[in-house]
Amino acid sequence: MENKSLNMELIYASEQGDSATVQRLLQEGASIDFKDENGRTALMAATQKNQLEVVHLLLEAGSDVNTRDITQLTPFICSGANGFHEILSLMLKYGADLNSVNRFGGTALLPSSEKGYLKTVQVCLDAGVPVNHVNNLGWSALLESVILGNGGRLYSNIIEILVEAGADVNLQDRDGKSSLQHAIELKQEKVVEILNKKYQEENQDIQTAKKLYKENKYEEAISELNKALETDSQNLDLYFYKGYCLQELKRFEDALAEYKKALALNPNDLDFYFYTANCLRLMNKPEEALAEYDKACELDPNETFYRYHKSNYLRELGRHKDAVKEMDTLLSMQPHRYDFSFHKANSLRSLGLHQEAINAIENAIANDPTNPLYHLHKEQSIELLNKQQD
Repeated sequence: MENKSLNMELIYASEQGDSATVQRLLQEGASIDFKDENGRTALMAATQKNQLEVVHLLLEAGSDVNTRDITQLTPFICSGANGFHEILSLMLKYGADLNSVNRFGGTALLPSSEKGYLKTVQVCLDAGVPVNHVNNLGWSALLESVILGNGGRLYSNIIEILVEAGADVNLQDRDGKSSLQHAIELKQEKVVEILNKKYQEENQDIQTAKKLYKENKYEEAISELNKALETDSQNLDLYFYKGYCLQELKRFEDALAEYKKALALNPNDLDFYFYTANCLRLMNKPEEALAEYDKACELDPNETFYRYHKSNYLRELGRHKDAVKEMDTLLSMQPHRYDFSFHKANSLRSLGLHQEAINAIENAIANDPTNPLYHLHKEQSIELLNKQQD
C-alpha cells in the first residue's frame, strides 16, 4: 500500500530542491511517480521550479519523463515552455518524446519560440523537434515568434535560427497569413529581411560573438564583446549580447548590469525591459520582474507585447486573477485577438469561474468558428460547470 504522506513529502522536497531529503524518501519507499491532486509527479514539481539537481536524481531513479498532469503537460514540455534548457537537454537523454504535445497541440519548440527562450529553441532544433509543426491554434514556431514577438534583438535571433533549421516562411495561419505577411504588418523590418533571406549581420564583432555563443563559448564571446565596447560603447546591441552570454553563465547580476547600462544610454529602448524582466525571473524575483514589464507598458501604453508576456508570467506564477486583468486590457485594445480570449478562458477555468470561461471562449469561437480546440474547451468548461453546480 502506498504511503500518501511519504509521497507528498517527496513532491514537496523535489519542488524545494532538497536532494538529500528526496534521496532519503525514495529509500524509505516513496513512490517516484505518485501524482498529487493536480497530476504532478515529483519530477514535474522539480521541473517547474528549475531544480536541475533533483531532476537529474529523479530521472536516474527511473521517473517517467513523459507522464502528464491534469492539464496534459509533461515535464519535458514544461521545461521547454519555461526556458529551462539545461533540464530540457537532460530529459532528452532519458527518453523524452520529441513529438509530444501539450493540450494546445504544441511541441516544446512552440512555447519556447513564443516566449523568447533562444537557447531552448536551439536545444529543441538540435534534438530534432519538428520545426514546422502546427499547433491547434494554427501556428508554427515561426508564426508564434513573429506574431507574439516584437521583432527585437532576441526574437530576430530566434527567427534566424528557425529559418536556418528549415522553418517554412510561407506556411499560413488560420487567417491565411504567412510569417512574412505578419512581419510586414507589424513593421518588423529586420525580421522581414531574415524571412526573405536577405539579412546579413553587418557588425563583425557581433557576428563573431553570435558564432561563439551558438557553440556555448560564452566566456570567449564576452571577451570579444568587451573589446568591441572599448571602441563602441554606445552600441546597445553589444550590451544585449554580452548580457545574454552572462545570463547563460548564470551570472545574473552581471547580466542585469549590462542591460541597465543600455537603458541608461537609452531609457526608451523597451526591448531591454523585456531582458531585465527575464533575467529577474531567472533570479526568482517575481515582483521586480513584473515591475520591469510595467515600466515598458507605462512608456508605451499601446504596445501589447510587454503586457502579453507579463500575463504569461502571471499565469506561470499561478496569479490568474492578475492575468485575467491583463487579458481584459489587451482585449480592450485588440478585441478580435481570439488567442487573448483563449488565454483568458484558461485563467478563468483555473480560478473555477467556469461560466466566465465559457463566455470568454465564445468570443474566440465567434472569431474562429471552425477551430476544434475552442469548441473542445467550451465543452470541457460546461462539464466542469455542471459538476460545480451539482
